[in-house]
Amino acid sequence: MAPLLESTDHARRTLPIARGSVVRQHVGVLLRDHRRSLVRVLVWHLLAAVAGLAGPWVVGQVVGTVTTGNAVISRIDVLVGLLAVALVAETGFTWVARRSSFVLSEEVFARLREDFVGTAVRLPLSTVERAGTGDLLARTTNDIDAISYVIRFGIPTVVVSVTTVSVTAVATVLTSPLAALPLLLTPLVWFLPTRRYLRLAGPGYLWEHATYARLNGVAAETVEGARTVDALGLEEERGRRFVAAVDGSHAAERYTVGLRLRWFPWLEVGFFAPIAGALLWGGWLAWEGMIPVASATAVVLYVQRLLDPLGELVGLLDEIQFAATSMSRILGVGEVPADRTASGAVPADDRLDVTDVRYAYREGHDVLHGVSLDLEPGERLAIVGPSGAGKSTLGRLMAGVDGPRTGRITVGGVPLVDLELDELRGQVALVTQEHHVFVGTLGDNLRLPRPDADDATLLEALEAVDARGWAEALPDGLATVVGSGGHTLTEAQAQQVALARLVLADPHTLVLDEATSLLDPRAARHLERSLAAVLTGRTVIAIAHRLHTAHDADRVAVVDGGRIDELGAHDDLIAADGSYARLWRSWRDEG
Repeated sequence: MAPLLESTDHARRTLPIARGSVVRQHVGVLLRDHRRSLVRVLVWHLLAAVAGLAGPWVVGQVVGTVTTGNAVISRIDVLVGLLAVALVAETGFTWVARRSSFVLSEEVFARLREDFVGTAVRLPLSTVERAGTGDLLARTTNDIDAISYVIRFGIPTVVVSVTTVSVTAVATVLTSPLAALPLLLTPLVWFLPTRRYLRLAGPGYLWEHATYARLNGVAAETVEGARTVDALGLEEERGRRFVAAVDGSHAAERYTVGLRLRWFPWLEVGFFAPIAGALLWGGWLAWEGMIPVASATAVVLYVQRLLDPLGELVGLLDEIQFAATSMSRILGVGEVPADRTASGAVPADDRLDVTDVRYAYREGHDVLHGVSLDLEPGERLAIVGPSGAGKSTLGRLMAGVDGPRTGRITVGGVPLVDLELDELRGQVALVTQEHHVFVGTLGDNLRLPRPDADDATLLEALEAVDARGWAEALPDGLATVVGSGGHTLTEAQAQQVALARLVLADPHTLVLDEATSLLDPRAARHLERSLAAVLTGRTVIAIAHRLHTAHDADRVAVVDGGRIDELGAHDDLIAADGSYARLWRSWRDEG
């Protein structure tokens, strides 16, 4: 059980997992919101179940009539006619009931999916990055798939089975309470094995889901970093990690399969024991004259009629348990606490100040050590330094993605973490070397920050980032469908789209974290000059490894070891012949 506990704990350390009470409460809310549809479904299934009771009763009456020697052809004809009418009615009611059930299921699933997407897109970026893509990806794929199956097929099955079993059980008892006693065999046989299974299955499925998250994460990282893996010869290392993730998933699935294998035999016994008991017990009662033969026959047929719905219901129990675990993981996304509390304060101006900032990804391991910067509105600051020095971390803090462990980063005197996210993005925007092209038209992609922008405005933004030429040359111009399945944009074009969105967002302060790194040096140089012309009057913080960016900046901050090693204009730092001068000479010689 050690791996189980370890993996479950790992799942809880990433994104939260909702408690069972929260899951039940949410399911209750969903059902209450769709109670009218649910009532209609129950009524139709109830009518179908009642119509289905006629069959065993009619057969019992026919057997009783024949065995007493008082068979009357006309009576049997009436009974057979009644049976035919009941079968037609049951078929019609069942069709309408199942159709209503599937409609209800789709409505519930659509609501659940919309709620989840709405919650996921509002997650704090810092939380998503700490949790990793694997866990969130598993929740948006494996967990949603598990729930969609249960909602689409489970709800109809549960409603049908519960209604049929309830009505049939009542009819059995009303037909002959004494002959119905074998019905008690099922709960007696099932109780202890099912209780044990339910107690162990929840943690087991949490473990299984956690291994899926790890497997998805390893696979995604390996595919996305394929060039790095190949360049550094990391194929064996990534292969070992993938095999370890697969082994972990195999162990988890082996555990949950073992639970089912030990549970299912008891289910089989619970299925057939009542039928055998009803046949033997009812036959003995009829033989002794304690109940009519017709009642004994009807009870046996009623008990047999319970077999199929009980089988579907119990067979679905495992899927429901799996889906309940998935639901707890999905609802857990909504329990992620906000990473900031807006104070309602309004910035007095556009001035960005960094004061004695320290930050740690792990407690006790600071990566920034007392960094301070004062930026004048409209200033262009370049942040340079060796890899791992803390440049990107500082940029994230200056964009308000994370808050500092200690110290303050303010705009107009208000800490960035005190601003509402919408207000923050209107003040400061971050563009990294990572970007995304959504499925849709090029115009839709560009309108993300400004939905009301017209085509002329979009073309101006594209022109600002030197992208108008290729955009107008697309088959349908701005109406060209891009993204997965559409027109494929190059990495450079996709990055230009991201920068054009930035122009449309129009914040007064921009943090560019190597935003032109995927362009060749000549194109990047041209793009940065075009962008600089558009961003005149705005504060620009450029984190770059190409030092021509620093050459064009008003000031350069050299970050090394999480500290500001040098700060000043390009010419002054070259004259000082310090760390920046060495970086400049090294970069120039390599170029």
